[in-house]
Amino acid sequence: MGEGVLDGAGDAPAGAREALAGAQAVLLAALVAGGAAPPGFDEGRLRIQAASLISKRRGTVARVRPDLVALLGGDFAREFEAYARGRPKPPGGSRADARDFADRLRSAGRLPPEPETAAGAPRWLRPFRRVVKLLSGAIRPTG
Repeated sequence: MGEGVLDGAGDAPAGAREALAGAQAVLLAALVAGGAAPPGFDEGRLRIQAASLISKRRGTVARVRPDLVALLGGDFAREFEAYARGRPKPPGGSRADARDFADRLRSAGRLPPEPETAAGAPRWLRPFRRVVKLLSGAIRPTG
């Protein structure tokens, strides 16, 4: 079987999917991991898009961990950009991203060690424990 043979899916020549996946990986690396712009792409536009993706992540982390926004104040955006530039979102989504960001700040001395409650939950989570219990059905609403 020669070139142009279909790969079993019936719609793409053998190797075409692998080539596309490789091209997508290069583009993704340029957008979220600080990689070089792939051939044929405008570097300036890719930088703008990469900054937009970091801004979106920053907004999500701010919603997940408003305590970090309060603690860092006007430095939040700059600190998050320094953390996120060249680093894709970790497995586990936005909560993992927020945790990793807080860990980076803590290891750099920008945040105090996180005190634990008796149950082992971080202090910032205390106000939300009742809501989590209500949503999980562990307790019933009063009133």
